[in-house]
Amino acid sequence: MNVRDFAIGAVAGAVAGAAVVEAVNRADRNVSPDKVLEHVKSAFKKEGPIDGAWIVMKTEPFRQKAVEMDVYRGGLSREIGGAYEQYEFAADAKTGTVVEINKI
Repeated sequence: MNVRDFAIGAVAGAVAGAAVVEAVNRADRNVSPDKVLEHVKSAFKKEGPIDGAWIVMKTEPFRQKAVEMDVYRGGLSREIGGAYEQYEFAADAKTGTVVEINKI
């Protein structure tokens, strides 16, 4: 085995390793909690102004019937027609899709 064959093997191994790491990172990536909060706020802003909003930056397990997923929990408050309203929500961490909204 000469140096050229070794170098070709080393480069090929490094490229394959980098490809595997990238594939794993893409499959395991969650949507940013900030993006989820912005999406929820923009949906609520269509009905009126928002006073405040929050989101927990760490995911938690969520189960609804037979479906299990990791979610971000958050909430927001607003005033509509002189009445103060508060909502809590859960959004899928992988897609950002809101899976639950409850008025408090």
